[in-house]
Order: sequence, then C-alpha cells, then structure tokens
Amino acid sequence: MRIVGLTGGIASGKSTVSNLFKLHSIPVIDADLVARDVLKKGTGGWKKVVAAFGEDILLDNGEVDRAKLGHIVFSDPDKRQLLNRLLAPYISSGIFWEILKLWMKGYKVIVLDIPLLFEAKMDKWTKPIIVVWVDPETQLQRLMERDRTSVEEAKNRIQAQMPLDLKKTKADIVIDNTGSREELNEHFQRVLTHVSKPLTWSEFALSRQGAFVASILVFVGVIICRKTL
Repeated sequence: MRIVGLTGGIASGKSTVSNLFKLHSIPVIDADLVARDVLKKGTGGWKKVVAAFGEDILLDNGEVDRAKLGHIVFSDPDKRQLLNRLLAPYISSGIFWEILKLWMKGYKVIVLDIPLLFEAKMDKWTKPIIVVWVDPETQLQRLMERDRTSVEEAKNRIQAQMPLDLKKTKADIVIDNTGSREELNEHFQRVLTHVSKPLTWSEFALSRQGAFVASILVFVGVIICRKTL
C-alpha cells in the first residue's frame, strides 16, 4: 500500500487538491474529519478537552463550540499545544482505523490529508509527501477573503502553523498553488501520474494483495516441507 502524505497551510488550497484526488477515485483520509469525530459529545477526546478548557466552550446541546475553541487556541500558543497534546492520541488512533478499513477493501494507494503532518511526526509513515504551497501574500489575502477576517486575526491563524516555506523544504513534491485553478489542475495531473505509478515491492508487500500472496507462499511452503519430511 502506498500512503501519500498531503499537507499545506491554511488557505493554501490543500482541500482543493484533496478533492481532486477524490474525483480521481483515490481515497482520502481527512484528519480534520477524524478530529471532529474524536471531539463529539461524550467521547474520550471531548471529556479531555472539556476538563482542560471548561464548560464555557460548550454549546447548549453539549457539543464543543469549535469556533470559540478555535479563537482561544489560535490566540494562545500554550493552549494550542495543550489541545494538540490532548487530541493527538485519539486522532492518531482514528486515522489508523481509517487506514485499516481501506486496506481491508484492497486499495493500493490512499492519501492522508493532515494539516499537522510534520508537527505530529506522521510524515515518517507517508511517501511521497506533497505540500501545497502559496506565497505569504497570497495566503493572507485568500484567508481574509474566505473567512472575512481582519488582517490581525488572519495573521494569527497563519502564524499558528509551521511556515509553508519550511514545509516546502520537507516535501517530496511541491504543488505551487499561487496561480489560477487551471494551473493547479495542470500541476495536479503530473502529481497524479507520479502517485499512481506501480507499487514498489515494499509497498506491494504492505497491501492486502501482498499479504494474500505471502500467506499463499507460506501455505505452499508448509505443504512442501511436510512432504519432504
């Protein structure tokens, strides 16, 4: 199985690239969706976060007010790190189970869409690593237009993440999304060709098909050994 790492920064266009993979029938595990699940009312993640941040972050129905929690952590680095530490084990476990489900279905290539791919040290499990990059000015402008935020609030949210220029140096593939949607599509087609190439032997060995072949070889080996004894 080939596990492709996809990351970027806020308003870089990572979600657009993620959707392009889905349109080409490559399954995507979205860490943000996993994070939403582990923060649902009554879950272990929910209990940890409420204990740490208080019930003031809850809506009337008991669910976490994600906008309010986001405002708290984006304006305070220590609280942001605390939230990441509390949820990291639950998110990692959720991602693992999603990978297992896709493995059982026989998919050979999957994409992990993880904003904090490097920060969570999950880059070591993915190859290749794709970073969706834009220049700082474009990123700021797009974020302000998308979320209708002030310059200060937009900068706070951008600065809360690892700089895109640093992520760029850690990537195997960089998708420059500073230009038009047509240019992005052209970049993506080249990336798709690279990602869809035949599996290496080590990747095949980790796939469900590889496991099946290995089990057959072991079975045949046992039969041969028994006949020769």
